[in-house]
Amino acid sequence: MRYHLRIMSKISLPGRRSLLIGTAAIAGAAVAVNFLDQADAREPGPGAASGGPWAVELFTSQGCSSCPPADAFLGRLRERPDIVALSFHVDYWDHIGWKDPFASRETTQRQHIYARALKQRQLYTPEMVVDGIAHAPGIDRGQIDTLLAQARLRSPKRAVPELARAADGSLTARLAPFKLEDGQAADVMLAVYDRRHSTPVRRGENDGRLLDNFNVVRRMEMLGRWDGTAASWTVPADRFAAGQGIAVLVQGPECGPMLGCNKLEAVAAG
Repeated sequence: MRYHLRIMSKISLPGRRSLLIGTAAIAGAAVAVNFLDQADAREPGPGAASGGPWAVELFTSQGCSSCPPADAFLGRLRERPDIVALSFHVDYWDHIGWKDPFASRETTQRQHIYARALKQRQLYTPEMVVDGIAHAPGIDRGQIDTLLAQARLRSPKRAVPELARAADGSLTARLAPFKLEDGQAADVMLAVYDRRHSTPVRRGENDGRLLDNFNVVRRMEMLGRWDGTAASWTVPADRFAAGQGIAVLVQGPECGPMLGCNKLEAVAAG
């Protein structure tokens, strides 16, 4: 199995130092982990929930021949009620023969910010980021199970948003009071995703294959900064299409550790 790495060249991120980038492929990639010290795990705060869910974010590309196994694995993970599984399609492999129709500069930028937060030397695909604290290729189920176990240990109580759709189709996300460490505010992010796409690929490394992608993020936006007090946000119905999934992530600033997350999906979707 060949993992595709993007070794750093000059890309500027707002509020960040430049990253180095160039391209290369190598025969293997090791799991990289950036866990918080287990002794620093938060004490449960008021309103905290236990048992997850936990976030798994896959950075992938239809132009990468190494990605389909990770895409398929994410498709299995998305069925678990304790997992919020999201697929972010990056655009930096579009030049090698096939332009990924779901790739965007915004999703690529999210991977760059994670690379800084997790102290990575390379960007690569496929890459699964588990709960904002660790990353691995997402090919080996055992590796991801280990990272999920570490996430549970680090964050046994969660700031889980309560999600509800009103009769007019709008979404309301509510957070109960929660003790944030050091008084630092958290980012509350909305991700809107398509449950599944099947794409016949005509060029590039996956030429001739029918690729299945799951929980493909089509839009991500900040709902607001959260100080740990009771809060709610309402998103109008025109932000979603019929059958799309919705996830809300509560995360430390600049792609820090996940404090909580939740998803809302139509029963018949998928």
